Amino acid sequence: MRHVDFSPLYRSTVGFDRMTRLLESALNGEDNGQNAYPPYNIERLDDDQYRITMAVAGFGLGDLEITAHPNLLIVQGKAKEQQGGTFLHRGIAGRPFEHRFELADHVRVNGADLQNGLLSIDLVREIPEALKPRKIDIQTNPALSQKVTPAQIEAPKAA
Repeated sequence: MRHVDFSPLYRSTVGFDRMTRLLESALNGEDNGQNAYPPYNIERLDDDQYRITMAVAGFGLGDLEITAHPNLLIVQGKAKEQQGGTFLHRGIAGRPFEHRFELADHVRVNGADLQNGLLSIDLVREIPEALKPRKIDIQTNPALSQKVTPAQIEAPKAA
């Protein structure tokens, strides 16, 4: 496996710690297959709407927990052990899991739904008005293009 050293970036950047951490974890395979269970889809529904759908067969409402932090979504599942009977074959995994999703800036969780063993988490990106691009009108006002001469300060002459 290839190892990339990002330490030179840490010395010359300020405020990009999250980005370098993301790159480092992606290149180093930090999850070691842990993120393969449970399987999930990430859909883009619209320009600013997304949905994460996770297959959580065997988990009920009380077994799942969703926590939203700034730029991080954590989905945890802890299934209760089924009582009675001996399994001859157990193909439905019910092991506990924790899945972390790094979220972009201004993305918030809009809601979650559990139906037919699928957990759907709706996300929406809400960019504040101050950060949205705005159109600047170009004016041809002659008053703006005139040179303004600086005001001269009058003071008594020194002797």
